[in-house]
Amino acid sequence: MLGVSKPASAPEFLYSDLLPIDGDDTPYRLITTEGVSTFDVDGQTFLKVDPEAIRKLTAEAMHDISHYLRPAHLAQLRKIIDDPEASGNDRFVALDLLKNVNISAGGVLPMCQDTGTAIVMGKKSEGVLTGADDAQSISLGVYDAYTQLNLRYSQLAPLTTYEEKNTGSNLPAQIEIYATEQGPKGPEYKFLFMAKGGGSANKSFLFQETKAILNPAGMLKFLDEKIRSLGTAACPPYHLAVVIGGTSGEFALKTAKYASAHYLDNLPTSGSMSAHGFRDLELEEEVFKLTQSFGIGAQFGGKYFCHDVRVVRLPRHGASCPVAIAVSCSADRQALGKITADGVFLEQLETDPAKYMPAAGVAEDISSGEVVEVDLNRPMSEILEQLSQFPVKTRLSLTGPLVVARDIAHAKIKERLDAGDPMPDYLRNHPVYYAGPAKTPEGMASGSFGPTTAGRMDSYVEQFQAAGGSMVMLAKGNRSKQVTSACDTHGGFYLGSIGGPAARLALDCIKSQEIIEYPELGMEAVWKIDVENFPAFIVVDDKGNDFFTDPGGAVTVPLGGVRIRSKER
Repeated sequence: MLGVSKPASAPEFLYSDLLPIDGDDTPYRLITTEGVSTFDVDGQTFLKVDPEAIRKLTAEAMHDISHYLRPAHLAQLRKIIDDPEASGNDRFVALDLLKNVNISAGGVLPMCQDTGTAIVMGKKSEGVLTGADDAQSISLGVYDAYTQLNLRYSQLAPLTTYEEKNTGSNLPAQIEIYATEQGPKGPEYKFLFMAKGGGSANKSFLFQETKAILNPAGMLKFLDEKIRSLGTAACPPYHLAVVIGGTSGEFALKTAKYASAHYLDNLPTSGSMSAHGFRDLELEEEVFKLTQSFGIGAQFGGKYFCHDVRVVRLPRHGASCPVAIAVSCSADRQALGKITADGVFLEQLETDPAKYMPAAGVAEDISSGEVVEVDLNRPMSEILEQLSQFPVKTRLSLTGPLVVARDIAHAKIKERLDAGDPMPDYLRNHPVYYAGPAKTPEGMASGSFGPTTAGRMDSYVEQFQAAGGSMVMLAKGNRSKQVTSACDTHGGFYLGSIGGPAARLALDCIKSQEIIEYPELGMEAVWKIDVENFPAFIVVDDKGNDFFTDPGGAVTVPLGGVRIRSKER
């Protein structure tokens, strides 16, 4: 048995939470006072929370983060429009994202078609009593939101190692609940609610490095390479988080996710021998300037690859140096919640985003410029001939039929080609849009229907184009060299769509939709949609040129004549 005395050589005992967050300046709104009560036993106050209060808070949170954004995020979008150094394409993307959230704030169409995996983290202080499995109550709230709202079911249940089926409810959710000490305000239950789509979730990376990068030059060189590799598939401008160190790789990754959501903004800004994590504000600014130099910008060239950067330094084992990188995308979906003796509260998000829109004259200037109209009702040969006349970065407006197919549909079509069957006519005759819609609201032509990440379909392109299909592809993000080579060989094109404005596309651009094959796949089925004035850019052309190999070149939305009205709100 260990004794109570310590050796003379032992250091002083020091303890700190690894992530000590100081204070909470979040604006909250009251959801309800029902289901919350207090009682005292032996001089200690206990907070009794009815499981229905947790369920209601969760459902309300998932609704709000699907339709509203934080005021600070909206102000950052407006900042892009007001910045005279922003490229025309930066402004064009920022304006479209502002239009999108003004539509989603109506509460019908969610801001993104990928309404995400529901992620809930709770901190339950001593003295909070629920008498139930809180994860089940949270799951019921997630179930209520996703089944009652126009959200998408994206979760797949593994039936065997290789077989899976959509759960039809977007469950399961990722739920983590921690026990914490009671604060000076008495017992309370705090929550972070997130909806994480596949695009941004897939841009979480862990690198097992060494002390060799723990110097200014080595760190910036490392981050330059790794951050560039994020590309645009996760819908920038990003809230970027970098975590250096960690008691384990998984803790570094989790910290990066929280930091990208600005959950750790109130960390200390310097370290101590208690070995807590802290924010490095100086390195944050250096990395932010680094991202502005890439030329990638807000998807199609410029300086706004990121809205901001958070850098968190954590303690580490001497033999390990994990570095984690994560982003929160243009659908910056998170909100804080809490249950106290005063009731059930949820972070107040912006329900009137119109105040962040520029004046009509500015908006018209941003939307103007050279735009090539492309009629998709013509034969594929004529569409290809027209596109071949223009360089990469050319802005397009598409009108006519598109075929929609993504991961599972591509896998099924590949199986048919491998078996000797011909390429389906719909992929030979029409451009293919990589996407999967959210539920269609009553009376509307489509639910939210933005593009998905193009890179997941890269391995199919050579085989499909050789068989006469996928000659014009439409999605978001950058593609691999194999796609550029295939387009060069077979005369194909990859068109980039703005990642993020799914509600605006549904309301303004998509006029009809129908399933034409694999209806059993739900949102992964093959669809045919008719679009009007659908915005796109030529990213990869039939000559082997790729916009992302030279993102810093000339932009296609002209800067001339754009009026800057920085004080407007």
